[in-house]
Amino acid sequence: MMQNRVNIKDESRSAVASLRRDYCRETLDKKSLQADPIDQFDHWFQEAMNCELIIEPNAMTLSTAGGDLKVTSRTVLMRGYDKEGFRFFTNSQSTKGQQMAKNPNVALLFYWAPLERQVKIHGSISLLPRFVTEDYFFSRPRESQLGAWASDQSRPLANRQALEDRLQELAKRFLNEPIPLPEFWNGYIAKPDSIEFWQGRPNRLHDRLRYQQQENGEWKIERLSP
Repeated sequence: MMQNRVNIKDESRSAVASLRRDYCRETLDKKSLQADPIDQFDHWFQEAMNCELIIEPNAMTLSTAGGDLKVTSRTVLMRGYDKEGFRFFTNSQSTKGQQMAKNPNVALLFYWAPLERQVKIHGSISLLPRFVTEDYFFSRPRESQLGAWASDQSRPLANRQALEDRLQELAKRFLNEPIPLPEFWNGYIAKPDSIEFWQGRPNRLHDRLRYQQQENGEWKIERLSP
């Protein structure tokens, strides 16, 4: 039996190592890019939203590091973007909230596998005005508003029932009245200084084109080796 288990593990590892897929859907060159990276992002994002195979095109990996420089990553949902940056909302007492308070440098990654594309963003984070956070919070379903109060995000939890009990307690507390915006729940905007557009190509020779913001505020576009 032990030998069989070892063989299964070895076969699984071998299968992972042999996974191959050639990307051949699209190409990307400098001439086809918009002059401004947000305009280019908007073009790709619209195509991602129109792709039925992509369930949440606004899902992005957010990477942060605190004072100890240990990097952590998680998926969050982008809730807006414009020339100023990319917006999302979260609990400021969470691990990411505490790290962003100590170190404003962040990275975002959008990966749209069916389109064989990803967008990598580096920039700095800042809090959104409180009224913007309020507007978004009160637009959320009531259950999501309660969830923001119920979750002591990133803290150890005894069991699932403790979370469910907390949710029911809050539902009774705010019964028949508006749910207030928690003090610890905030909106953030990541202002980019670098945005890279990646298009999968055959033989791992992918197209990578990066916008780098210059001191005068203009964007320089350069091709990177795959």
